[in-house]
Amino acid sequence: MLRPLVEVTRERAWATLTRFTTSESLLRHALAVEAPVRGYARRFDEDEELWGCVALLHDFDYEIHPTLAEHPQDGAPLLREEGYPEEVVEAVLSHAEHLGLPRDTPLKRTLFACDELSGFVHACGLVRPTGLDGLEPKSVRKKLKQPSFAAGVHRDEVYAGAALLGLELDEHIVNVVAALQPIASELGLRTAVDAA
Repeated sequence: MLRPLVEVTRERAWATLTRFTTSESLLRHALAVEAPVRGYARRFDEDEELWGCVALLHDFDYEIHPTLAEHPQDGAPLLREEGYPEEVVEAVLSHAEHLGLPRDTPLKRTLFACDELSGFVHACGLVRPTGLDGLEPKSVRKKLKQPSFAAGVHRDEVYAGAALLGLELDEHIVNVVAALQPIASELGLRTAVDAA
């Protein structure tokens, strides 16, 4: 039985995420996607709370549905049971390339654009003594050309995401790095202060 539609708040989204996800790396990924998606919501004058919640929830079911045959499509009914509006459910579904759903809203395009790149930038920060401090687009692009580095990141989706937003890749990288810097410690990243 579907619950009545709930108010979409960060507190509720975090509660849903943590009920289905215990992996620290998946929780950090959710935070790493949330930050730039919120940043773009502010930039585009959109609903930051809604966008941030969708980003937090985009992989909420990955731990229980880790295959393409299941994720995120088998998670969608769970979100509906929780009372999330269809706008949230559809946006979560749209981030999955294998479903081939249209990314026909700014939210859907932004979630897709931030998903893989946020994970990749996070990985770049993990191998640097100063984390994200001083991380330049040139360094990120160089790492993107190394297939063995963060091998799980789909490079084609990184490039396609920037194009979907109508941005040069370098500008998108700068935006993502800037969004992640304030939450670097939550992501387990060192900062220049730590390195000093």
